[in-house]
Amino acid sequence: MGSIPSRHDAIVLGAGGAGLMCAAVAAGRGLNVLVIDHADEAGKKILISGGGRCNFTNRLTPPQCYLSANPHFATSALARYTPDDFIALIERHRIAWHEKTLGQLFCDGSARQVVAMLLAECASGGAEIALSSPITDLAHADGQFRVTCGQRIASASALVIATGGLSIPKLGASGFAYDIARRFGLKVVEPRPALVPLTLGPDEALFRSLSGVAADVIASCGKARFREAALFTHKGLSGPAILQVSSYWRRGEEISIDFFPHRQPGWLVAAKRARPRSTVRNSLAETLAARLAEAVAERLGLAGELANLSDRALEGAEARLCRWRFNPSGSEGFAKAEVTAGGIATDGLSSKTMQAKKVPGLYAVGEAVDVTGWLGGYNFQWAWSSAWAAGQAL
Repeated sequence: MGSIPSRHDAIVLGAGGAGLMCAAVAAGRGLNVLVIDHADEAGKKILISGGGRCNFTNRLTPPQCYLSANPHFATSALARYTPDDFIALIERHRIAWHEKTLGQLFCDGSARQVVAMLLAECASGGAEIALSSPITDLAHADGQFRVTCGQRIASASALVIATGGLSIPKLGASGFAYDIARRFGLKVVEPRPALVPLTLGPDEALFRSLSGVAADVIASCGKARFREAALFTHKGLSGPAILQVSSYWRRGEEISIDFFPHRQPGWLVAAKRARPRSTVRNSLAETLAARLAEAVAERLGLAGELANLSDRALEGAEARLCRWRFNPSGSEGFAKAEVTAGGIATDGLSSKTMQAKKVPGLYAVGEAVDVTGWLGGYNFQWAWSSAWAAGQAL
């Protein structure tokens, strides 16, 4: 004789940021909520984020800071649960925080405080969290979802997909969300690594030899432009500016870097007038690290004193320095990607409730959905906002 299913108002698949937030909101409204996760610990991705201090949101999270096949999809949820709302929750739990550059907010202490806060919110509403519970079967009939985990069977009229994307598989990431979505007839935008270091091929070995060297740059890919640090690695390019443009980059495309975003046009010719005995390498080294200045000067092929170089040659060097083209050979993949771009297609979901339009009771939130934020707390805010929207609608 089979087990008698435990009955709930909602079952949330995934005990990450979005899943816990959704469960906390729904349980706070009096719903009987069960959270299921195959991992042995809740919020594993939160724990490693922000160097262990969790970049839990950003002061400004406009929809244009998110990538999606539908760039307007995130607008509703982000407007109804804002960074200020999450900050208020953080402060209610007496978690000290600080603001870094570009509106990024971090815990003063540990990311564990954010996980503890979410678990406390779930507990106060009576939500049950079942960890180390891999799902062995999922069925849907007569308006009820039945989830089997080993010997346990649970049923509910609402099911929330909050199992994330493919990034950081060592933490247990998988394509489970996409499998469920496809099973219920939802489309999936092809997942790809985002906020990920890019690799360079053998023809760029000169730059790969600069591992550890960083520079303040503007990195561009198409119309996307980010001014932050770029870092050369033994595999290619990383650093905040590169991670940002990686979300927009597609294989076969080039990216460009402005190594001198603070300089006005004509600065190299002006340097020739002011210091004719200097060299291109020395002029570059006034701003760039010595090793990078040397590598760039070597690629430019302009040796000797500035006085012996024509203004036209120096202007050409300037033009190349402000649009230095790289053709990445690839990326470091999901293993090093902070998030997954793509995911459950938004055209099958309500932007207000996150419910599947053609499957009543089925919801999808967080990274599982085709909404990907910039680096700097934007993805956590999407997790909170989308989860709140679903939690209110359950």
